Amino acid sequence: MANTPRALIRANECQDDCCTADAPVQVLSPQRAAVLTHRIRLLVAATISYNVVEAAIAISAGTIASSAALVGFGLDSIIEVSSAAVVAWQFSARDPEARERRALQIIAISFFALAAYVAIESARALAGASEAAPSTVGIMLAAVSLAVMPGLSLAQRHAGSALGSASAVADSKQTLLCTYLSAVLLVGLAANALFGWAWADPIAGLVIAVVAVKEGRDAWAGHHCCPTPAHRRA
Repeated sequence: MANTPRALIRANECQDDCCTADAPVQVLSPQRAAVLTHRIRLLVAATISYNVVEAAIAISAGTIASSAALVGFGLDSIIEVSSAAVVAWQFSARDPEARERRALQIIAISFFALAAYVAIESARALAGASEAAPSTVGIMLAAVSLAVMPGLSLAQRHAGSALGSASAVADSKQTLLCTYLSAVLLVGLAANALFGWAWADPIAGLVIAVVAVKEGRDAWAGHHCCPTPAHRRA
């Protein structure tokens, strides 16, 4: 297989539902590859900027309200920053593909760390260690994130798929996870605020942990491949 183009190898090894072994191989010109790489860098910068603000608000509001789900959401934002920074590190290299496997492993570990922390804190809350108070700030933050994150995720996934970058696609799924978490968080916080269901908060946290484990396993296994892997050189 020494003379087989890397893009073709990826297409044949693809294990994700998003693609098949018979998927066509897209050949990119150096100019197109450069445009996509630049686009990914811009999207990574936007993701980092948004998540820094989101993390600060979520962790502060979650600490005040003793909300495991809200604090976990803020920690996910920090991990999202780390994940985006990993992709930025990868694409700062002359040959980003050489760093791809390491980037995927770091992203996976960040998922597992988030899942462990949120699961422990949620279990403690359900056991009566603390009871979450309603958080209007948290509800507003979850609603804004639910509106912002899908667009960022979709744009990065498209660019990563076109470039054939598994790590960029994995990072886009990290951002998409934030969308799911925003919805879960919004339901949990709203239930607590409207009906006084304090238990809804740690339940939302456990859902966050389960989803994070799945995404971590996919990232570690490299199952974020692209439907039309792109060979960098025409």
